Amino acid sequence: MSEPTLVRLNKLLAERGLASRRGADKLIAEGLVTVNGKKVYELGIKVAEHKDTIIVDGKPLRAKNQMFYIMFNKPKSVITSMTDPLDRPCVADYVYEVPGRVFPIGRLDWDSEGLLLMTNDGDFANEVMHPTKEVTKTYHVKVNGQPAPDKIAKLLSGVSIPDGRVRAKHIEKLKMSKSKTTKTSDKYDWFKIVITEGKNHQVREMFKKIGFDVMKLQRVAIGKLRIGSLETGEYQYINEAARDRIFMPDLPTEVHARRDVRNPSKKKTESGSRKNFLKRISSLK
Repeated sequence: MSEPTLVRLNKLLAERGLASRRGADKLIAEGLVTVNGKKVYELGIKVAEHKDTIIVDGKPLRAKNQMFYIMFNKPKSVITSMTDPLDRPCVADYVYEVPGRVFPIGRLDWDSEGLLLMTNDGDFANEVMHPTKEVTKTYHVKVNGQPAPDKIAKLLSGVSIPDGRVRAKHIEKLKMSKSKTTKTSDKYDWFKIVITEGKNHQVREMFKKIGFDVMKLQRVAIGKLRIGSLETGEYQYINEAARDRIFMPDLPTEVHARRDVRNPSKKKTESGSRKNFLKRISSLK
C-alpha cells in the first residue's frame, strides 16, 4: 500500500478557505489546530489530508468548497477583520450574505476607506500579498496643507518610517473638485500615490515624514482593478478577468518601462530615467 501524500498544514488550511497561509500560521501558533487529537504548534508540519483528522478552533476541517472573490468598498470607522472583541463594526457585517466564509486580503486602517479584496481562496490571497508580486495599491490622499515639489520628491526617492524604508512608485497632484468649476479646497492638496509595499500606516507615515498629516485616505485601485462606481459599504463578485487585473501595475507607461525593461545601454537608461523623474517633479508644481 502506497504512503499517503503529505502536504504542509498551513497550505491545506489556506486551500480550504480558512485563512491566508500567514493567517493559517497564526492559527497554528495560537494552538487552535489539532491533528489526530493533538495540538500542533510547528509551522512546517505536514499532514495527510485524506487520512489525518484535523480540527480547527473546535470544528472539523471542511471539504474544499466553492471559491469566492469579492471587491468591497470599505467605509471609514470599520475594522478590517471578521470579528472584533470590542464589538466595533467590522467588514464581516457587510458580507454576511456571501454563501461561504471569506476573509480580507491585507487591511485598510480604521480611518481609511476604499477598495478591499475578500476571498476564501488562501493561495490567491497569499499570491496577492507576496512581496515578489509587487502588486500596486493606488490611493487618493488629502493632506493638511500644500507640500512643495521638493517635499514630494522625497517620497519618490524614499523615506524611512517606523517599519522600514519605503518609497512611492508614482505620485501626482490631483485637481479634486466638487463641481467642474469649484475646487474642493484652496488650502489642502490632494495627491494620487502608488505604492507596492504594505507597511503599517504606510501612506500616513510617509506624508508625516515630510511634515504633513493625512486628512483623508481612500484606496481607489489594487493593480488595475479599480473601485469605479462601487458605493461605500457595497461589494461585488469579480471574475477571472478582473482578478488578472490585480497583477497589472497601475503605473504610467514610462514608470512601468523602467521597472520591466533592461536596457543594454546603462548610460542611456540612467539619462532617460533622470529626465522622466524631473518631468514628474515639475508636474507637481
